[in-house]
Amino acid sequence: MVSEEREVGNKGGRGERIRRAAPRILIALLLIFGAYELTRMFLSRGTQSKQTQSAVSIKAATIGKGDIRVIVNGLGTVTPLATVNVVTQINGQLTQVAFREGQMVKKGDFLAQIDPRPYEILQAQYEGQLVHDQGLLDQAKIDLARYQTLLRQNSIARQTEEDQVYLVKQYEGSVKTDRALIDAQKLNLIYAHIISPVDGRVGLRLVDPGNYVQTSSTSMIAVLTQLQPITVIFPVPEDELPNIMPKVNADVPLQVDAYDRANVTKLATGQLLTIDNEVDTTTGMVKLRAQFGNTDNKLFPSQFVNANLLLDTLRDVVTIPTAAIQRGAPGAYAYVVGADNKVAVHVLKLGPTDGDMTQVISGLAPGDRVVTEGTDRLREGALVEIPDEAKSPAQPQPPK
Repeated sequence: MVSEEREVGNKGGRGERIRRAAPRILIALLLIFGAYELTRMFLSRGTQSKQTQSAVSIKAATIGKGDIRVIVNGLGTVTPLATVNVVTQINGQLTQVAFREGQMVKKGDFLAQIDPRPYEILQAQYEGQLVHDQGLLDQAKIDLARYQTLLRQNSIARQTEEDQVYLVKQYEGSVKTDRALIDAQKLNLIYAHIISPVDGRVGLRLVDPGNYVQTSSTSMIAVLTQLQPITVIFPVPEDELPNIMPKVNADVPLQVDAYDRANVTKLATGQLLTIDNEVDTTTGMVKLRAQFGNTDNKLFPSQFVNANLLLDTLRDVVTIPTAAIQRGAPGAYAYVVGADNKVAVHVLKLGPTDGDMTQVISGLAPGDRVVTEGTDRLREGALVEIPDEAKSPAQPQPPK
């Protein structure tokens, strides 16, 4: 019994010692964990500090001066000055087509022939009728002269002489009608010989020889389009009118360049011809028409082109590559590389853009170096490095 009591006492003493040591063990574990976290944070800050101090590789350009063109752009459509639907003006059989599809023709060139024989026969018939009526008229005039002599001698009644006067007028009307019928057949014979009314290109043939063509038919023989000169109609925002109208009202010639659909290759250079008389209320745009000589036929009817209207040229202004311009909360800005190879944000006030260059009104000066590539990794005060240290002044590209 005594041994059992001793064993119970020993167990109780060990439990008491464990309860007393538990807080000290917990505190020791917390201290070890805290030391670990402090060490990790210190090492992490050291790594970030090293990364912050590492230079960002960029590309830069040096600000210079140059010319900037003030241009108004619009997507336009090539529109011929004349598009002629070649149709028949008389009824008859188409006996000949004298043009080749796609042929360039001059005004007055022979295009097609309609059988003229029915109209030649009608002309001969009316000419015969004219001879007959002319004979009756001549006879009536002779009789009238005789009646007038007899009337002066009181040999006939006045009524006989008056009736003869009206008979002469009737025959004169018949003769005039006959001559008009003959002229109508002569005109039909002219219509039977179809010629080109303008210089231009003939499209695809729409009717073959041998077909009977009629004036009431909706089918055409061909379509003829004038190519030289040719125009481009393009819309511009109504907000541009205050810049355009003073020059138009002063009869200042305004140059218009036509570029391809990708706005890369220049196709032709012309001049502004006219402006529409109203703004399209659904789009807020107004249409402009420019004319081009098109001697090389690079402009094709209904082709889509980019029209660049040159309003002015700003000479010797501060310019910046458009790629260097950033936009954000402060508005337009650029990263400027300082002498210590650290960048600073400069807020910009910009003017017109001409291709790859933009005018800088304020915020930069000639000689400043701006970042053109690598801006996504930059912030105020970041250290940068420029692998290519060639610092030729950035100049605007010459007009295309």
